[in-house]
Amino acid sequence: MGRTVEKLRELKLRENEVLKMGGEDAVRKHQEKGKLTARERLFHLFDPGTFQELDALVTHRCVHFGMDGEFIPADGVITGHGLVDGRPVFAYAQDFTARGGSLGEMHAKKITKVQDLALKAGAPVVGMNDSGGARIQEGVDALAGFGEIFTRNADASGVIPQICAIMGPTAGGAVYSPGMMDWVFMVKDSSYMFITGPDVIRSVTGEVIDFESLGGAMTHAVKSGVAHFAVDSDMAAIEGIRELLTYFPSNNMEDPPVKDLGDDPFRVEPALDSLIPDAANAAYDVRTLIGLLADGGEMFETQPLFAPNIVTGFVRMNGRSTGVIANQPSVMAGCLDIDASDKAARFIRFCDAFNIPLITIADVPGFLPGSSQEWGGIIRHGAKLLWSYVEATVPKILLITRKAYGGAYIAMSSKHLGADMVFAWPTAEIAVMGAEGAANIIHRREIREAPDPARTRREKMEAYESLFSNPWIAASRGYVDAVIQPSETRPRIIGALEALSSKRVQKPARKHGNIPL
Repeated sequence: MGRTVEKLRELKLRENEVLKMGGEDAVRKHQEKGKLTARERLFHLFDPGTFQELDALVTHRCVHFGMDGEFIPADGVITGHGLVDGRPVFAYAQDFTARGGSLGEMHAKKITKVQDLALKAGAPVVGMNDSGGARIQEGVDALAGFGEIFTRNADASGVIPQICAIMGPTAGGAVYSPGMMDWVFMVKDSSYMFITGPDVIRSVTGEVIDFESLGGAMTHAVKSGVAHFAVDSDMAAIEGIRELLTYFPSNNMEDPPVKDLGDDPFRVEPALDSLIPDAANAAYDVRTLIGLLADGGEMFETQPLFAPNIVTGFVRMNGRSTGVIANQPSVMAGCLDIDASDKAARFIRFCDAFNIPLITIADVPGFLPGSSQEWGGIIRHGAKLLWSYVEATVPKILLITRKAYGGAYIAMSSKHLGADMVFAWPTAEIAVMGAEGAANIIHRREIREAPDPARTRREKMEAYESLFSNPWIAASRGYVDAVIQPSETRPRIIGALEALSSKRVQKPARKHGNIPL
């Protein structure tokens, strides 16, 4: 056998050892849990035949605790690049079948190499977490690896999209990389994230809690807001990632891709003329409104289970990727609270970083009152929302459908925070507060001393509504650019977005602002 043939044979043998991952038994046990292997996850993420693996032959260098004789295929993480919907994407997938996907020095170096390449290439990076945590045998080298990953997460933020899928355990320091990325998917019943596990919590505080309640997908999707999407399977997460990427540019120097769904940009929607209930306190689902405006009626909603009193998501308007932020009147009357402010602010900043225009739909009676909100820092959290709108330089369109009261009116992308174009429906009520509250304050003494206080209160409310609970004064001041027929909203917004597509803003020179975190 010739020398070259022998070398080629050796390459094949080494590749085959790596492709076995943690071995047949480990792979079978993994699959029996309904989970895809790391290689299967990457196979389904990328367009067929496009994935190219990097660092397949990397091995650890640990010699302590018997590790010098242990072979860990691909050192527990598979890395590489390929095409998603025809565009370059870099990715890594931790392999739980290979020593629990534990992170050591070389494991981390493989991840950071992919992060560096993605940043250089201006391409998104996707991480798939499924790991038992730090490789304890490697000591501080493992901790250093985490730090190197976190540094790159911060450096890449706002430059390239970063998406993480939690497909198994992610605990301790490992949770901070997903926490620093733009979008987090979690698989129900098979993934979890927490800083300290149930056993440590029980020993330190006495609290008894299980893995799912502490850090499962639904916990983070509903309560903490750490997860943006909770899905039923690995495949559902991968399909979600592929779809989400279609709304983003590859990096912050590009415009988002245009996708023609064949929807007429001049389409009018008569159903919008009757969407707002006649009763001032009656609810409606703002997602119905969004569906009637968007191309093909499609919206990719983000964080649908967290702070549902505000809706965020991506739509296409005449093919252009666009972010939507909308108060949800069917939940808490659409009030803004701490979680809603955080949710919207983070979404706004992502869209602004990646040149995605913003449509805001306002129907908001105010910020949620109460001591829990005040003590929880609603002032600080609400300020994030204002800050994010002011900071954003992408085209900003505001549509006021009904209530826009007080500070919440200002906060929801008002003209005063830099909205480029503001539209209002004739049903809009732009005022400091609702008519009942205003009448009770302005005419308190007159109502109290009247022969018929109820009748007087009603008369004063009607007078206030006639004067202020409408869009006319705001329009007369130029705070509203046009009061429009609801059915004509889609062509008006598309026309505004087209007109603003070349918008440029020069902000004052500074290192960065000091957002009230």
